Amino acid sequence: MKAIAYRHSRPLGEPDALEDVTLPAPPAPQGRDLRVRVEAVSVNPVDAKLRAKADPGGEPRVLGFDGAGVVESAGPDCTLFRPGDRVVWAGVPNRPGSNAELQLVDERIVGRMARSLSFAEAAALPLTTLTAYEALFDRLRIPRATLRRGEAVLILGGAGGVGSMAVQLAARLTGLSVVATASRPESAAWCRELGAQHVLDHAGDLVAQAKALGLSVPCIFSTTQTARHWPALCEILAPQGMICAIDEAPGLDIARLRAKSAGFHWEGMFARALFRTRDMARQHAILNELADLLEAGALRTTLTRNLGRICAASLLAGHALVEEGRMIGKAVAEGWPD
Repeated sequence: MKAIAYRHSRPLGEPDALEDVTLPAPPAPQGRDLRVRVEAVSVNPVDAKLRAKADPGGEPRVLGFDGAGVVESAGPDCTLFRPGDRVVWAGVPNRPGSNAELQLVDERIVGRMARSLSFAEAAALPLTTLTAYEALFDRLRIPRATLRRGEAVLILGGAGGVGSMAVQLAARLTGLSVVATASRPESAAWCRELGAQHVLDHAGDLVAQAKALGLSVPCIFSTTQTARHWPALCEILAPQGMICAIDEAPGLDIARLRAKSAGFHWEGMFARALFRTRDMARQHAILNELADLLEAGALRTTLTRNLGRICAASLLAGHALVEEGRMIGKAVAEGWPD
């Protein structure tokens, strides 16, 4: 089967940073695995981080976490899907990824694909939706659809892949005012388009801007540069509030939260699948709810860049976009070269 892999960690300028390769097809699925034919994939920051830092020692490693495609076959214990179903998923780092024509993935982290979307539009969503949903509702524990006048959720980095879904989910499913951060006119406009009522400039004085809104902020979801903004976030946070972060943030002074009886939580989207938790199938349920919301018009795809066919050159272009750190929404590759 066709695949895109890397054998050593290389910077993007190197010719073998990613390679077009031919690999054996995965075996027939066992247990609760599905074998899916991959039709579209998106590029996430984790892809670029692994390519740059996790050297596979010469063996071809296939990256890719987001995927949209068609179930080709199902393991004997599968109950959720059957061959021919159109599905979306976000895989795990300890298994071969979606940058291949065929992939094995546990059905408990797979959801049905929204009928209103193309494969490319659907592939932009699984990882970022799961991350944003879990952060808002499982970690920050924001009540669903309960109006909370004068209270807001602050989403740091609202125009990125995860931020784009967090803004939409918070705006559609919670009773909080949605405050996002962005630093460019085009990214601020994107946040407002997705449902943010207020957009702060994270290149400026966040504390002063937040205070000017006159809102209490009991929930903060930080998707980027948490360590840089940590003192400001701790000051903005309401007493007994909670901060959730997803990025690497070394050296956080958690003691800053003590006086407010506030809390901090990490969100790791891969945790349920990596540790095979008892509630692992919650991700299946979240992705199915995503399809319902998309079909109802409550949410929209965050696809903003089509990279072309799924090949090394296209995915390298996607890696460059996420490494640049200025990407709005998601970049997707669709279909395989002849």
